[in-house]
Amino acid sequence: MSGYQQTKAILESLKLKGAARKLDTLLERAESESLSFSGFLHQTMEAELQDRSERRLKRNLTAAHLPIEKRLDDFQFDRVVGISRNEVVNLLDFRWIDMHENIVFLGPPGLGKTHLAIALALKALHAGYTVCFERMSNLVKLLKTAEIHRSSTFRMNRILKSHILIIDEIGYTPIDRREANMFFNLVSELYERTSIILTSNKGFDEWAEMMGDEIMTTAMLDRLLHHVRIFSLDGDSYRVSQSREGKEEVVPG
Repeated sequence: MSGYQQTKAILESLKLKGAARKLDTLLERAESESLSFSGFLHQTMEAELQDRSERRLKRNLTAAHLPIEKRLDDFQFDRVVGISRNEVVNLLDFRWIDMHENIVFLGPPGLGKTHLAIALALKALHAGYTVCFERMSNLVKLLKTAEIHRSSTFRMNRILKSHILIIDEIGYTPIDRREANMFFNLVSELYERTSIILTSNKGFDEWAEMMGDEIMTTAMLDRLLHHVRIFSLDGDSYRVSQSREGKEEVVPG
């Protein structure tokens, strides 16, 4: 076995897969740049760290279960009141995650609440944080089946270990009192441990009716809103406006 083959085998046995894959390139660069042994070792370790970072990001993107890719640059802030580009940019220092603060986007359908939540999540993922996205309807199913379905148990464990949980579309589908109580228990468990991003078409004054228990809802909101940044959006539905603009562009034949 040649020295090259031995080196590659050692890297692989040490689980330095990125360095092993890039060994040819690293050796060529070392020769062309006349690198010292320490310089070559430094570049080898850098290549391994970069490879691990890329693989970790790929795993975290898959585990996030984001339904679609949305970018902040594509959000039309001029269509919506209640939030500005600067306010969102200020969130990109991610101190709110480190401080376990929550973010709430309220407002009627079609204003881009989910868009903003996903766009923030993507930025956080690229910054090294972990995210789980769940629509409220699916989160309730997970809570109800976590003790009997292995896949639900795995997902709930992932949620509990993540830096951010996005709960989308609270209030769009009804939940019964038992489901509301399970949701309350989850919020309590995540309190001051995990940042929650919520989107809802319901104002907080409507949550007690939605949850079916005023005392429990008050306790839940107390936890959710203790450390929170709230954005109440208003404006014309983006989807309705887009449909209307599309119709206006149609020229009768």
